Amino acid sequence: MNRLDALRGTTPQKPHDARAIAALAANPGCTRRALLDGAGIDKDAAARHLGFPAPFGQSPFAITRGNAFEALVKADGCAELLRMLRELLGLPIAEVAYHDVENVGAHLRHAHTRALFDRAARDGDDAGTVYDHPLLSVGIAGHTAYLEPDVVAFQLGGRFHIVEIKLFAVIDGQADPSAVAAAARQAAVYVLALRRMLAELGHDPLRVAHDVVLVCPENFANRPVATLVDVRRQLGVLERQLARMTALDRLLDGLPEELTFDLLPGEDGLPTRPAAELADALRRATARYAPDCLATCDLCFFCRDEARQEGATDLLGRHVRDELGGVGSVGEALGLADGARAPAEGQEEIARLLRNAERLRRECLA
Repeated sequence: MNRLDALRGTTPQKPHDARAIAALAANPGCTRRALLDGAGIDKDAAARHLGFPAPFGQSPFAITRGNAFEALVKADGCAELLRMLRELLGLPIAEVAYHDVENVGAHLRHAHTRALFDRAARDGDDAGTVYDHPLLSVGIAGHTAYLEPDVVAFQLGGRFHIVEIKLFAVIDGQADPSAVAAAARQAAVYVLALRRMLAELGHDPLRVAHDVVLVCPENFANRPVATLVDVRRQLGVLERQLARMTALDRLLDGLPEELTFDLLPGEDGLPTRPAAELADALRRATARYAPDCLATCDLCFFCRDEARQEGATDLLGRHVRDELGGVGSVGEALGLADGARAPAEGQEEIARLLRNAERLRRECLA
């Protein structure tokens, strides 16, 4: 942890939330992101100081509309949610118990959440319960991140389901795939946190279902509709990435001892470190840029600019980059394609495929 503290320097540690942890699973091969998140560095502040701010965040209108939709789903003790759960999960009872964990106060919420779920898991009766505003936790590189899922529903038979309420619409039974994927990654964080909590309490973690309940507006109205989303794949990626972050020593070993990402905040909290110096420090940690980063990482524009300057194949997307194997730049790929560059050892097959692609391109143009 000393090396991570040195990387952060005098910059205050930024606590992780579910959205930030979910983004780890979106690009698990990025060393730069793993180190920044492991050290708890504010990537948004760094990006703004470097002159590459990312336009993340919702508009006030979207936030207000989202809060109104969530209030609709949770109104009258989650009556509307219960209707959907009854249809989706086959609840045979007319009513369930309702616990609003937020009512106990922020400083007691985590302990109260643990006590409630411990009792629910031990009782094993047939009474269904909906838990609103529970506070879960998960360890990130030696630090504890506190997370608040929208709702946790305790189904009959001792099964817990995470309920995630989102504002993007389901139109004619279809939703934006990228929005669903982002929601699935975020819900997987809550599933993992609740499973770890149950395991710590001595219960079977698999009592937390891998199918999460996604609640969205249907068509162009505010009527909510619920669907089940399987997050097993996202759970696997997330667990591997969190394990990688607990073993950051291997990533730190290749970096100079004196390297730091410290923003040197002044009395007003704004960074004072020269931007060029911070950029040089960040470039010492290898990034794995992909166009998908534009939707998940605050440093996306900085890394994209770096990839453009290098002419990296990362700009073409992960599929193309992976297909090209050890060919790191667009210029190198073009040279192999037109024969101007001799393939290095291990590049023979890729060079053959590129030459064939170039031949087909010329034939099509002719």
